[in-house]
Amino acid sequence: MNSIPDFDDILLASRRTAGHVVRTPVLRSSSLDAAAGCEMHFKCENLQRGGAFKFRGACNAVFALDDAAAARGVVTQSSGNHGAAVAMACRLRGIPATVVVPEGAARVKLDAIARQGATIVRCAPNQAARDATTAQVLRDTGGTLIHPFDDARVIAGQGTAALELLEQVDGLDAVIAPISGGGLLSGTLLATAGGLPVYGAEPEQAADAHASLTRGARVLDWPIDTLCDGLRAHLGQLTFQVLNGKVEVLLASEAEIVAAMRLVWERMKLVIEPSSAVPLAAILRNRGLFAGRKVGVILSGGNVDLDQLPWTRQSLDHR
Repeated sequence: MNSIPDFDDILLASRRTAGHVVRTPVLRSSSLDAAAGCEMHFKCENLQRGGAFKFRGACNAVFALDDAAAARGVVTQSSGNHGAAVAMACRLRGIPATVVVPEGAARVKLDAIARQGATIVRCAPNQAARDATTAQVLRDTGGTLIHPFDDARVIAGQGTAALELLEQVDGLDAVIAPISGGGLLSGTLLATAGGLPVYGAEPEQAADAHASLTRGARVLDWPIDTLCDGLRAHLGQLTFQVLNGKVEVLLASEAEIVAAMRLVWERMKLVIEPSSAVPLAAILRNRGLFAGRKVGVILSGGNVDLDQLPWTRQSLDHR
């Protein structure tokens, strides 16, 4: 399945992953509502299995495989949350997983992959090396590729987060989620079925999705220099088809992202990673757009290296 998924595919993904995926809570903060000038409902995917929304898509893709394909195992490439999510889903199904990981990936995310028993194959930190290494592993194992975002099964699985959010909160006026490769935002858009506006949130220093959706064509040469290690991918072919002409992408600076992340840590007592903070940062930058509205905010994950918290580092000085 690699055609554009639809709402029925998200419903199927919800049934298929029931019992594996956590129905994460939706939390509020009156303090943050006052700061933003709107009513925010935070869908806490940082409390999902594996610490991120990625488990939803990985679980759906792994459990959608027929028995013959499953026996040959799964292959993916990931610098973090998706790799750990695929590894966990494969462990639950009892099948082998191989994750191609670029040099320089965050240690906390590598450890999460290893804990699930997946085989880790290292490669140079560029897309050509990742693709070549992944292709070789596929030839060697005969496994099934599960792309981190440009896969209809993955998109449908990611959409279950917004499906739950809409069941948990009545009368939302908008939903906002981070965007990178576009799997989460595509699933979110499909889950809302056109019933309300959906916004993407992206770092200014990784704004290829904003550029792509503004121009109406994928931009693959946009410079990426953001501390949000989960938002460094370019839009996929499939996700671009889903999103083009249907969502607005809002931007936030590195300093705004760090400030928003710290606000969530301090005021909600929630551990989130920088990528998760981008929607809040975008709302705070665009107060007029969201003023008085009831907004669903997807907190995408909480896998952060506690020794590298951005407000304790000097790395923002040049940003």
